[in-house]
Amino acid sequence: MRLDPDSFAGGYFRNAVYRHWDPYEDIPQSDLEADRRKWIEDEPTEAEFFEIRKNLALFGAGEEAVTEDLAPLSLVLEDINDQLFISSQIYEEAKHTQFFDRYWREVVDPAAEALGHEVIAPTDQRWYGPDYVELFDKNEAAMAALLEADTPENRARAYCHYHLVIESVLAQTGYYSIQSLHSPTGADDIALREFPHLDGLVEGITRIRSDEGRHVGWGMQKVRHLIQNEGVDPQLVRDTLRDLMPHVAGINQEFTEASDPVPVIEYSRDKLTRRIEIITDADAEVPDVDELVEIDGSEASTAAD
Repeated sequence: MRLDPDSFAGGYFRNAVYRHWDPYEDIPQSDLEADRRKWIEDEPTEAEFFEIRKNLALFGAGEEAVTEDLAPLSLVLEDINDQLFISSQIYEEAKHTQFFDRYWREVVDPAAEALGHEVIAPTDQRWYGPDYVELFDKNEAAMAALLEADTPENRARAYCHYHLVIESVLAQTGYYSIQSLHSPTGADDIALREFPHLDGLVEGITRIRSDEGRHVGWGMQKVRHLIQNEGVDPQLVRDTLRDLMPHVAGINQEFTEASDPVPVIEYSRDKLTRRIEIITDADAEVPDVDELVEIDGSEASTAAD
Protein backbone atom coordinates (compact mmCIF):
# COMPACT_ATOMS: atom_id res chain seq x y z
CA MET A 1 0.00 0.00 0.00
CA ARG A 2 2.48 2.62 -1.20
CA LEU A 3 -0.08 5.13 -2.50
CA ASP A 4 -0.86 8.05 -0.23
CA PRO A 5 -4.11 9.69 -1.41
CA ASP A 6 -3.70 12.35 1.29
CA SER A 7 -0.33 13.56 -0.04
CA PHE A 8 -0.40 16.66 -2.21
CA ALA A 9 0.77 14.65 -5.23
CA GLY A 10 -1.83 11.98 -4.55
CA GLY A 11 -4.54 14.60 -4.19
CA TYR A 12 -3.49 16.32 -7.39
CA PHE A 13 -3.55 13.00 -9.25
CA ARG A 14 -7.07 12.22 -8.01
CA ASN A 15 -8.16 15.68 -9.09
CA ALA A 16 -6.69 15.08 -12.56
CA VAL A 17 -8.69 11.85 -12.89
CA TYR A 18 -11.86 13.54 -11.68
CA ARG A 19 -11.48 16.49 -14.08
CA HIS A 20 -10.63 14.46 -17.17
CA TRP A 21 -11.79 16.02 -20.45
CA ASP A 22 -11.57 15.06 -24.12
CA PRO A 23 -10.32 17.72 -26.61
CA TYR A 24 -12.63 16.26 -29.25
CA GLU A 25 -15.72 15.20 -27.32
CA ASP A 26 -15.90 18.10 -24.87
CA ILE A 27 -15.26 20.99 -27.30
CA PRO A 28 -18.41 21.16 -29.46
CA GLN A 29 -17.93 21.09 -33.21
CA SER A 30 -20.52 23.85 -33.46
CA ASP A 31 -18.34 26.17 -31.36
CA LEU A 32 -15.36 25.66 -33.67
CA GLU A 33 -17.52 26.25 -36.72
CA ALA A 34 -18.77 29.46 -35.12
CA ASP A 35 -15.20 30.55 -34.34
CA ARG A 36 -14.22 30.02 -37.98
CA ARG A 37 -17.23 31.98 -39.22
CA LYS A 38 -16.54 34.85 -36.82
CA TRP A 39 -12.93 35.13 -38.00
CA ILE A 40 -14.03 35.31 -41.60
CA GLU A 41 -16.68 37.92 -40.84
CA ASP A 42 -14.24 39.98 -38.73
CA GLU A 43 -11.78 40.28 -41.64
CA PRO A 44 -8.61 40.86 -39.58
CA THR A 45 -5.64 42.38 -41.33
CA GLU A 46 -2.91 40.02 -42.41
CA ALA A 47 -0.67 41.33 -39.63
CA GLU A 48 -3.37 40.85 -36.97
CA PHE A 49 -4.18 37.34 -38.10
CA PHE A 50 -0.51 36.41 -38.31
CA GLU A 51 0.01 37.54 -34.73
CA ILE A 52 -3.02 35.67 -33.43
CA ARG A 53 -1.90 32.51 -35.22
CA LYS A 54 1.60 33.00 -33.84
CA ASN A 55 0.27 32.92 -30.28
CA LEU A 56 -1.55 29.64 -30.93
CA ALA A 57 1.49 28.16 -32.69
CA LEU A 58 3.72 28.93 -29.71
CA PHE A 59 1.28 27.24 -27.36
CA GLY A 60 0.95 24.18 -29.56
CA ALA A 61 4.73 23.81 -29.87
CA GLY A 62 5.22 24.21 -26.14
CA GLU A 63 2.62 21.57 -25.30
CA GLU A 64 4.13 19.16 -27.83
CA ALA A 65 7.67 19.63 -26.52
CA VAL A 66 6.76 18.84 -22.94
CA THR A 67 6.39 15.08 -23.42
CA GLU A 68 10.09 14.95 -24.24
CA ASP A 69 11.22 17.71 -21.90
CA LEU A 70 9.60 16.15 -18.83
CA ALA A 71 10.99 12.67 -19.51
CA PRO A 72 14.16 13.16 -17.38
CA LEU A 73 12.05 14.34 -14.45
CA SER A 74 9.79 11.31 -14.71
CA LEU A 75 12.88 9.07 -14.57
CA VAL A 76 14.38 10.53 -11.38
CA LEU A 77 11.23 10.81 -9.24
CA GLU A 78 11.24 8.06 -6.62
CA ASP A 79 7.90 8.50 -4.85
CA ILE A 80 5.05 6.59 -6.48
CA ASN A 81 2.63 9.45 -5.83
CA ASP A 82 4.92 11.88 -7.68
CA GLN A 83 5.31 9.33 -10.47
CA LEU A 84 1.54 9.05 -10.83
CA PHE A 85 1.16 12.81 -10.93
CA ILE A 86 3.90 13.42 -13.51
CA SER A 87 2.34 10.69 -15.67
CA SER A 88 -0.97 12.54 -15.54
CA GLN A 89 0.79 15.79 -16.43
CA ILE A 90 2.49 14.33 -19.50
CA TYR A 91 -0.86 12.85 -20.56
CA GLU A 92 -2.59 16.20 -20.10
CA GLU A 93 0.05 18.06 -22.08
CA ALA A 94 -0.54 15.56 -24.90
CA LYS A 95 -4.26 16.40 -24.74
CA HIS A 96 -3.45 20.10 -24.95
CA THR A 97 -1.34 19.42 -28.03
CA GLN A 98 -4.33 17.65 -29.54
CA PHE A 99 -6.62 20.61 -28.86
CA PHE A 100 -4.30 23.11 -30.55
CA ASP A 101 -3.82 20.75 -33.49
CA ARG A 102 -7.58 20.38 -33.89
CA TYR A 103 -8.14 24.13 -33.64
CA TRP A 104 -5.50 24.82 -36.26
CA ARG A 105 -6.98 22.26 -38.67
CA GLU A 106 -10.64 23.15 -38.19
CA VAL A 107 -10.51 26.90 -37.55
CA VAL A 108 -7.20 28.58 -38.31
CA ASP A 109 -6.30 27.15 -41.73
CA PRO A 110 -9.85 27.29 -43.19
CA ALA A 111 -10.23 30.89 -41.97
CA ALA A 112 -6.86 31.89 -43.43
CA GLU A 113 -7.79 30.39 -46.77
CA ALA A 114 -11.21 32.11 -46.81
CA LEU A 115 -9.64 35.46 -45.88
CA GLY A 116 -7.02 35.17 -48.60
CA HIS A 117 -4.14 35.06 -46.13
CA GLU A 118 -1.23 32.68 -46.52
CA VAL A 119 -1.92 29.25 -45.04
CA ILE A 120 1.06 28.53 -42.77
CA ALA A 121 1.79 25.34 -40.87
CA PRO A 122 1.96 25.70 -37.06
CA THR A 123 5.48 24.27 -37.18
CA ASP A 124 6.79 26.97 -39.53
CA GLN A 125 9.91 28.60 -38.10
CA ARG A 126 8.49 32.07 -38.69
CA TRP A 127 6.44 31.74 -35.52
CA TYR A 128 9.42 31.17 -33.20
CA GLY A 129 11.52 34.12 -32.12
CA PRO A 130 14.94 33.91 -30.44
CA ASP A 131 13.62 34.34 -26.88
CA TYR A 132 11.13 31.50 -27.29
CA VAL A 133 13.77 29.17 -28.71
CA GLU A 134 16.32 30.05 -26.02
CA LEU A 135 13.80 29.66 -23.19
CA PHE A 136 12.85 26.15 -24.28
CA ASP A 137 16.48 25.24 -24.98
CA LYS A 138 17.34 26.24 -21.41
CA ASN A 139 14.39 24.25 -20.10
CA GLU A 140 15.54 21.16 -21.99
CA ALA A 141 19.07 21.60 -20.60
CA ALA A 142 17.79 22.02 -17.04
CA MET A 143 15.75 18.82 -17.31
CA ALA A 144 18.62 16.89 -18.94
CA ALA A 145 20.95 17.95 -16.09
CA LEU A 146 18.92 15.70 -13.77
CA LEU A 147 20.24 12.67 -15.63
CA GLU A 148 23.82 13.82 -15.03
CA ALA A 149 23.44 14.87 -11.38
CA ASP A 150 20.13 14.47 -9.58
CA THR A 151 20.78 17.01 -6.83
CA PRO A 152 18.26 19.13 -4.91
CA GLU A 153 19.65 22.22 -6.64
CA ASN A 154 19.22 20.71 -10.12
CA ARG A 155 15.70 19.65 -9.26
CA ALA A 156 14.88 23.17 -8.09
CA ARG A 157 16.23 24.60 -11.34
CA ALA A 158 14.20 22.10 -13.38
CA TYR A 159 10.97 22.96 -11.57
CA CYS A 160 11.73 26.66 -11.90
CA HIS A 161 12.29 26.41 -15.65
CA TYR A 162 9.21 24.43 -16.56
CA HIS A 163 6.56 24.53 -13.84
CA LEU A 164 7.20 28.04 -12.57
CA VAL A 165 8.26 30.01 -15.66
CA ILE A 166 6.98 28.23 -18.77
CA GLU A 167 3.70 27.02 -17.25
CA SER A 168 3.09 29.43 -14.40
CA VAL A 169 4.23 32.70 -15.98
CA LEU A 170 4.57 32.40 -19.77
CA ALA A 171 1.58 30.13 -20.44
CA GLN A 172 -0.77 31.71 -17.91
CA THR A 173 0.07 35.16 -19.25
CA GLY A 174 -0.56 34.04 -22.82
CA TYR A 175 -3.85 32.42 -21.89
CA TYR A 176 -4.94 35.55 -20.06
CA SER A 177 -4.09 37.61 -23.13
CA ILE A 178 -6.17 35.33 -25.38
CA GLN A 179 -9.01 35.48 -22.89
CA SER A 180 -8.84 39.28 -22.86
CA LEU A 181 -8.98 39.43 -26.66
CA HIS A 182 -11.66 36.82 -27.30
CA SER A 183 -14.05 36.74 -24.35
CA PRO A 184 -15.98 39.25 -22.20
CA THR A 185 -13.58 38.53 -19.30
CA GLY A 186 -9.96 39.44 -18.78
CA ALA A 187 -8.29 42.83 -18.99
CA ASP A 188 -9.82 45.71 -20.94
CA ASP A 189 -6.45 47.33 -21.72
CA ILE A 190 -4.89 44.47 -23.71
CA ALA A 191 -6.83 44.31 -27.00
CA LEU A 192 -6.06 47.14 -29.44
CA ARG A 193 -9.53 46.80 -30.94
CA GLU A 194 -12.63 44.72 -30.39
CA PHE A 195 -12.08 41.18 -31.63
CA PRO A 196 -14.73 38.47 -31.99
CA HIS A 197 -15.62 36.38 -28.96
CA LEU A 198 -14.50 32.83 -29.71
CA ASP A 199 -16.35 30.32 -27.56
CA GLY A 200 -14.51 27.27 -28.91
CA LEU A 201 -11.06 28.73 -28.30
CA VAL A 202 -11.92 30.10 -24.86
CA GLU A 203 -13.52 26.81 -23.78
CA GLY A 204 -10.37 24.92 -24.75
CA ILE A 205 -8.15 27.48 -23.02
CA THR A 206 -10.28 27.32 -19.86
CA ARG A 207 -9.96 23.55 -19.65
CA ILE A 208 -6.22 23.70 -20.30
CA ARG A 209 -5.74 26.35 -17.61
CA SER A 210 -7.60 24.14 -15.16
CA ASP A 211 -5.15 21.30 -15.86
CA GLU A 212 -2.16 23.57 -15.57
CA GLY A 213 -3.31 24.90 -12.22
CA ARG A 214 -2.42 21.46 -10.88
CA HIS A 215 0.92 21.41 -12.67
CA VAL A 216 1.90 24.80 -11.27
CA GLY A 217 0.74 23.93 -7.76
CA TRP A 218 2.70 20.69 -7.77
CA GLY A 219 5.86 22.47 -8.95
CA MET A 220 5.46 25.15 -6.29
CA GLN A 221 5.05 22.50 -3.59
CA LYS A 222 8.17 20.66 -4.77
CA VAL A 223 10.30 23.81 -4.72
CA ARG A 224 9.02 24.78 -1.26
CA HIS A 225 9.96 21.29 -0.02
CA LEU A 226 13.45 21.59 -1.49
CA ILE A 227 13.95 24.92 0.28
CA GLN A 228 12.49 23.90 3.63
CA ASN A 229 13.72 20.29 3.81
CA GLU A 230 16.58 19.75 1.36
CA GLY A 231 18.72 22.82 2.02
CA VAL A 232 18.21 24.61 -1.31
CA ASP A 233 19.06 28.29 -1.00
CA PRO A 234 15.99 30.47 -1.76
CA GLN A 235 18.30 32.84 -3.61
CA LEU A 236 19.01 30.10 -6.17
CA VAL A 237 15.29 29.98 -6.90
CA ARG A 238 14.96 33.76 -7.11
CA ASP A 239 18.01 34.04 -9.39
CA THR A 240 16.83 31.24 -11.68
CA LEU A 241 13.36 32.73 -12.08
CA ARG A 242 14.61 36.27 -12.62
CA ASP A 243 17.24 35.15 -15.13
CA LEU A 244 14.50 33.59 -17.26
CA MET A 245 12.06 36.49 -17.12
CA PRO A 246 13.76 38.56 -19.88
CA HIS A 247 12.88 35.74 -22.29
CA VAL A 248 9.23 35.93 -21.21
CA ALA A 249 9.25 39.70 -21.71
CA GLY A 250 10.96 39.29 -25.07
CA ILE A 251 8.31 36.84 -26.25
CA ASN A 252 5.49 39.15 -25.16
CA GLN A 253 7.10 42.13 -26.87
CA GLU A 254 6.69 40.38 -30.22
CA PHE A 255 2.90 40.90 -30.01
CA THR A 256 2.01 44.46 -31.01
CA GLU A 257 -0.58 44.22 -33.81
CA ALA A 258 -3.60 42.86 -31.91
CA SER A 259 -2.59 43.50 -28.30
CA ASP A 260 -0.65 45.94 -26.15
CA PRO A 261 2.42 44.16 -24.75
CA VAL A 262 2.87 46.53 -21.79
CA PRO A 263 0.00 45.30 -19.56
CA VAL A 264 0.76 41.73 -20.61
CA ILE A 265 4.38 42.03 -19.44
CA GLU A 266 3.21 43.68 -16.21
CA TYR A 267 0.83 40.78 -15.63
CA SER A 268 3.64 38.27 -16.12
CA ARG A 269 5.88 40.13 -13.66
CA ASP A 270 3.09 40.16 -11.11
CA LYS A 271 2.68 36.40 -11.57
CA LEU A 272 6.39 35.86 -10.95
CA THR A 273 6.38 38.06 -7.85
CA ARG A 274 3.49 36.12 -6.31
CA ARG A 275 5.16 32.79 -7.10
CA ILE A 276 8.42 33.85 -5.45
CA GLU A 277 6.59 35.09 -2.35
CA ILE A 278 4.70 31.82 -1.88
CA ILE A 279 7.71 29.61 -2.54
CA THR A 280 10.24 31.41 -0.35
CA ASP A 281 8.00 32.50 2.54
CA ALA A 282 7.93 29.72 5.14
CA ASP A 283 4.54 30.93 6.43
CA ALA A 284 2.87 31.12 3.01
CA GLU A 285 0.81 28.25 1.63
CA VAL A 286 0.27 26.97 -1.88
CA PRO A 287 -3.46 27.29 -2.62
CA ASP A 288 -5.63 24.20 -2.30
CA VAL A 289 -5.87 22.16 -5.51
CA ASP A 290 -9.56 23.01 -5.93
CA GLU A 291 -8.68 26.70 -5.83
CA LEU A 292 -5.82 26.19 -8.27
CA VAL A 293 -8.06 24.62 -10.90
CA GLU A 294 -11.13 26.83 -10.39
CA ILE A 295 -11.34 29.16 -13.39
CA ASP A 296 -14.18 31.54 -14.12
CA GLY A 297 -12.27 34.15 -16.05
CA SER A 298 -11.89 36.86 -13.43
CA GLU A 299 -8.50 38.02 -12.19
CA ALA A 300 -9.53 37.41 -8.60
CA SER A 301 -10.27 33.75 -9.18
CA THR A 302 -7.32 33.08 -11.48
CA ALA A 303 -4.70 34.66 -9.25
CA ALA A 304 -3.70 31.28 -7.89
CA ASP A 305 -3.60 29.23 -11.08
